[in-house]
Amino acid sequence: MTQDVGTQVTPLGPDSLTWRLFGDWRGLLQGPWAGSMQNMHPQLGAAVEQHSIFFTERWQRLYRSLYPIGGVVFDGDRAPRTGREVRDYHRGISGVDAQGRKYNALNPEVFFWAHATFVMGTLRVQDYFGYPLTDDQKEQLWAEGIQWYSMYGMPMHDLPQDWAAFQAYWDRMCTEVLEDNKATRDVLDLSELAKPPYAPWLPEWAWRLLRIPVAKGFVWLTVGMYDDPVRRLLGYSWTERDELAMRAIRLVVRNAWRLVPFERRFHPRARAAWQRASGKLPADAPLPETPARNLPPLAYRDSPHHYSPKP
Repeated sequence: MTQDVGTQVTPLGPDSLTWRLFGDWRGLLQGPWAGSMQNMHPQLGAAVEQHSIFFTERWQRLYRSLYPIGGVVFDGDRAPRTGREVRDYHRGISGVDAQGRKYNALNPEVFFWAHATFVMGTLRVQDYFGYPLTDDQKEQLWAEGIQWYSMYGMPMHDLPQDWAAFQAYWDRMCTEVLEDNKATRDVLDLSELAKPPYAPWLPEWAWRLLRIPVAKGFVWLTVGMYDDPVRRLLGYSWTERDELAMRAIRLVVRNAWRLVPFERRFHPRARAAWQRASGKLPADAPLPETPARNLPPLAYRDSPHHYSPKP
């Protein structure tokens, strides 16, 4: 990490590359990749293992988290407030892991690592399901990534100041810092994945059958998106046959995606932002919030650690 890159807080807008690439539904395909990459950080993994209820409500947590996380990018003048709210969900999450190491979710290095996976995940979606970015676009994506990070109100010193520095940081994390731990393995264990909350009509017996290829497919995609050092760390292999299959999937998704109407490509928080930017919604229109089906369990809805808007 390098010198201070500045502390100016200017929300991203529709002219940014991040608006065009982040927040579309293809991002769900890299969900287990993002979750496992985050959890491989020793401190973040310990925090998840000791404090999170994610593994009892995977779908709900994933879908409701898209709203505030997306809002940090897409909420315009309200984005700094959304960013501070996301930051504050992590207050008080601290402790000591099984090896006696202290952790704190608001440790700047830990918080920045989670953000780094969002930026790199945006790139991964393009690499594997869209069109790979040019060098200039990568520079722009990272410059906007710094702008995005400033919304959280976290310290802005010692951030990588360009794409090359960010790539060096990422490589160092993958080779020297990340570890194989329980929280990571739990993300990758989809054998008991519950039925999605948006499909209550699906019979349980049908989901038990469907879950097998869904689980295997998600893990396979995740392994394909890992950097080589991460694959080796977790004991996975990736063959030429796997690579050819991944390329075929990219062609299918890329071509099918072109048929999806522009606004329908985006999550509701991002879609509403594009509608505000185009004048289809007032600039001060209420921000979309997660539907009731995605709320945390009743016992956790008043917790300061959970995004839980009133239905």
